Amino acid sequence: MHHVLADFSVSISELKKNPSALLAQASGSPIAVLNHNKPAAYLIPAETYEALMDMIEDYELAKLVEERRGDKDQAVTVSLDDL
Repeated sequence: MHHVLADFSVSISELKKNPSALLAQASGSPIAVLNHNKPAAYLIPAETYEALMDMIEDYELAKLVEERRGDKDQAVTVSLDDL
């Protein structure tokens, strides 16, 4: 069984008929696009997608910081005036 991770769902044929109306009806919530009653895709607002991309970037940067914290013995001391 496939779990649908959205409060709204629509078939691909329904999506083709009037995508703008579906987006308005969902009021910014994700929409599961179903193919033969199985999730084929999720449609999310642009703002949500952009926020997700920002969170992923922040996560990757935090991971990099944690990796580099372990290399403190290789750090070079630099004064702000030298920069």
